[in-house]
Amino acid sequence: MFRSAPFRARLLAILLLLALVPAIGVTVAWSVGVGRVLPVIGESAAWERAAATGSRAIEGLRDAELSPAQRAALQVHERELGQSLTQARRLEYLVDRFVPLVVGGAFAGLLLLVLVVSRLAGHLSRQLSRPLNELVRWADLIARGQPLPPETPVRGAPEFETLRQRMRSMAAGLSEGRARALEAERLSAFRESARRFAHELKNPLTPMQFALARLEREAPHSVADAVEVLRTETARLDHMARAFAQFGRLPEGPPSDVDLAELVRYAARSTLPPSVAVELSIPAGETMIRGHHDALQRALTNVLLNAADACGPHGKVAIRVGRTTVKGVPSAVISVRDDGPGIPPDRIQTIWEPYITSKPGGTGLGLAIARQAILAHDGSIELACPPDGGTEVTFVLPAPEPSPTAKPGLPQ
Repeated sequence: MFRSAPFRARLLAILLLLALVPAIGVTVAWSVGVGRVLPVIGESAAWERAAATGSRAIEGLRDAELSPAQRAALQVHERELGQSLTQARRLEYLVDRFVPLVVGGAFAGLLLLVLVVSRLAGHLSRQLSRPLNELVRWADLIARGQPLPPETPVRGAPEFETLRQRMRSMAAGLSEGRARALEAERLSAFRESARRFAHELKNPLTPMQFALARLEREAPHSVADAVEVLRTETARLDHMARAFAQFGRLPEGPPSDVDLAELVRYAARSTLPPSVAVELSIPAGETMIRGHHDALQRALTNVLLNAADACGPHGKVAIRVGRTTVKGVPSAVISVRDDGPGIPPDRIQTIWEPYITSKPGGTGLGLAIARQAILAHDGSIELACPPDGGTEVTFVLPAPEPSPTAKPGLPQ
């Protein structure tokens, strides 16, 4: 029954028992000791008997032949005996009245102690039970994946506030982990659908391409327009199949050293049309990471293609490579910014979703493939629309510094 009581009630009972049981024991022992010892000390009956026998002895000696010195000593003895009897009577008088006062004062002090201890125990039980109950509720919220209450000024021991902050950090980490797990599961389903679609699309597409090549050789000039339509649509289907195939697979094979500066220069030359002004900002020296070159190349190419479409044939694209630190881990940064009209706020949240596109004939997989490749490298990708216009896409990729003891050319 005691264990089933609320924690605060149990804690209050324990504190009261720890404080009151010794206090009650000491008070009872003190009261009993005072009640028994003081009456013995203040007992005057023995002094009365001693005084009576002493008085008879003195009376018997008054008529005896005594020397002056003996008679003086007898008088001194008689006087001391009288004073002792008087003191004994006074002590008995005080004891008769002092013992009840002592016992009553002891129990009054006990009652005061009970009051003080109960108040103190109640305060301590509240100070301990409230934070613990709060943390228990937080643990239940974390277990159910619900958000924690907002931060409010609280009183109490600083250790509880430290524990609250640790639990908030843990909840944030768990929430991020759940979100990543859900995102990974969702992308896995998308990838599986994309692989199947690409496979089903390629099966009829290959004989269609062979048939189109034969038509281009043998068809009369009167059906040239129809053949051109078939060629255009077949090429679009082939591009679509390749996009779905790329989205359907993660980077494969062992990672290698990738020079981001060289990767950015090549992607800018091979992707952006000559009419688009390109501004490169690349630091001196190497900016190396460990990763999959082809996957990173596809990710950057897709972002550059979107930037070129956004800014138009005579726009400007700025590409910057740099370094930063994310949660204590050295990282590399690639930033691509165009001077186009930007992205409407209602589309920013869905810009990374597969199969969502505003381009005629587009698959909606370009940015989804880029995001998938960056996440596969344990990086992050962000999109922002600065106030002065345009769109900026930023890749952040882990780039730990090489060990100073490592030898060049040897795998880490």
